[in-house]
Amino acid sequence: MKLLRQVHWVALLWRHFAAAQDGSSAPGDAIFDADVLTDVFEYPELPVDFLYTEDPVTPLPQGVPWGAAHEPPSSPATKLAKRANPWEVPPLTGVIRRYNFKISRQKIAPDGYQKSGILINGQFPGPLIEANWGDTIVVTVKNDIKKPEEGTALHWHGLIQKNTPWEDGVPSVTQCPIAPGQTFTYTFIADSYGTSWYHSHFSGQYADGSWGPIVIHGPKHAQYDVDLGPILVTDHYHRNYTDITQRLFSTDFNVVATPGDNSLINGRNDWNCSLKAPGDTAPCKNNAGIAKFKFKKGKKHLLRFANTGSSAFTTISVDGHNLTVIANDFVPVQPYQVQYIKLGVGQRTDVIVEIGPNENTPFYIRAQSPGAPCANTLQPKVKAVGYFNNPNVVPVDNPWPSFTQTVEVCHNADLEDTVPLYPHTLPSAPTLTETLEFTLGTNASGHFLFFVNGSAFRGNFNHPILLLSNLGNNSYPNDPQWNVVNFGSNQVVRMVLYNQNVRSHPMHLHGHNFFVEKIGYNNETWDGTIVRPTNPQRRDTQVVPAWGYMVISFEADNPGAWAFHCHVAWHVANGLYVTVLERPELIQQFTIPATVAQTCRQWWAYTNTTVVDQIDSGL
Repeated sequence: MKLLRQVHWVALLWRHFAAAQDGSSAPGDAIFDADVLTDVFEYPELPVDFLYTEDPVTPLPQGVPWGAAHEPPSSPATKLAKRANPWEVPPLTGVIRRYNFKISRQKIAPDGYQKSGILINGQFPGPLIEANWGDTIVVTVKNDIKKPEEGTALHWHGLIQKNTPWEDGVPSVTQCPIAPGQTFTYTFIADSYGTSWYHSHFSGQYADGSWGPIVIHGPKHAQYDVDLGPILVTDHYHRNYTDITQRLFSTDFNVVATPGDNSLINGRNDWNCSLKAPGDTAPCKNNAGIAKFKFKKGKKHLLRFANTGSSAFTTISVDGHNLTVIANDFVPVQPYQVQYIKLGVGQRTDVIVEIGPNENTPFYIRAQSPGAPCANTLQPKVKAVGYFNNPNVVPVDNPWPSFTQTVEVCHNADLEDTVPLYPHTLPSAPTLTETLEFTLGTNASGHFLFFVNGSAFRGNFNHPILLLSNLGNNSYPNDPQWNVVNFGSNQVVRMVLYNQNVRSHPMHLHGHNFFVEKIGYNNETWDGTIVRPTNPQRRDTQVVPAWGYMVISFEADNPGAWAFHCHVAWHVANGLYVTVLERPELIQQFTIPATVAQTCRQWWAYTNTTVVDQIDSGL
């Protein structure tokens, strides 16, 4: 299998190395298949903070539309770049970044345990999407999933998709699934800059590996010398996502919460094959290896952390080094220093780590998930190595005391600490306030579900809500389980979320960076106060604590049908989801590309002859 991929527009080579350094297997184990993907990809150090292109169809000459990032810090152009507010309309560069993705089922063993995965271009994690702020990203996706077949769709997490809501990649909401054997091309603007990721939004499919990082280069709002690229922390399951989904819909609560088996950084970690359950004959190799990152003496390094998991909250630190936080999700913040960061699923934080001029001792980058009820992972700890010359030197295990003391706390940093770099306020007071209550209960047959205001979501793959709204259908009396919240023509909206259950929920709103106005704990009720009302925290994903509340607001200036859901894959599968219908009168004015309708016709043709086994919400 060829594991070296040349990206045509930047000529970056993907480096690879074998995950299984020790070929030993436990007695009685099956033998690894010859074509199993035991290698994983290291994302390369990003060499520039502006990405050039060799695309022959690019209509405009090269240039830095948001300021000259390569000029001295004192230059007027650089000062202008530092004032480039991502909240504003992005510059349109005229540059096109093209990708071709094939999604298929393959065997993988990122931690040495072999399982069936659903991968993009045969890679785990998936290929890096890289662009400049204001570029056009074009991704052609081929559904090559077989044995068995299933639908798919890709979502570009955190990108606003203004005026292109049909490119958001959510089956039953913005599109029909891409049918087996078919192709769909997504075209959208890189409308924010920073770090994010993409993933399948078809059921829990991305838990099997169909996800990867996004880096969008923009103005350099903090000084660093080396961009180490994405550092992706994820929980990892040896079961396939369909098996886990089956267990979710049980009448036995002890069966519902399937624990993750391991934790990975950039798709790597060791796993002890002796932990296999009795009777488990899956091939397994010990000492699969961990991720390693090369640091440089006397340099400031940008580390782009993301929680790309399916369930587990995670705490991240770098032994012996403070972290200077410069962005949360796609929102630059006033720099602040910590010893650890906390990320729910879907969240990202960019930090700067400074290395002393004489430093030469390797160290660990570590992540750990808390126990129940915050998360449920059998191997909650994962480490990567930061080294200088020799990647094979084993560091001293020396975590920050504060890291071990706070790892069991599963909520984000205090709102007082996270001040957006570019101040922004709502144009007016909210004209509508919607209260949503999250509860865990059982349906009439005794199966456990999550409910929002008493209703558990279930999508209809054949009739996406956005397309119905485009045709003028904005009421769904026959489908209350679609959980549509119609905000009408209101221009500023507030949502008050009360979490009446034992699990915290990383809530992600598509189509927006929302204002996080207040978070409360211990069954408190919101008293109307707002943290820093002149410049509240903004992000696209925020954790609402167990038995707590969260108040968010946003400007309803992005017509569309936007998913709002818990990003724990198994919680949204169990119904913790609503669709925000925003400015439906303007949705009707959209001319949606014919390829979107064609994708639905292909899906309808497929489902006319094939029964789709949709036992979960579909997302």
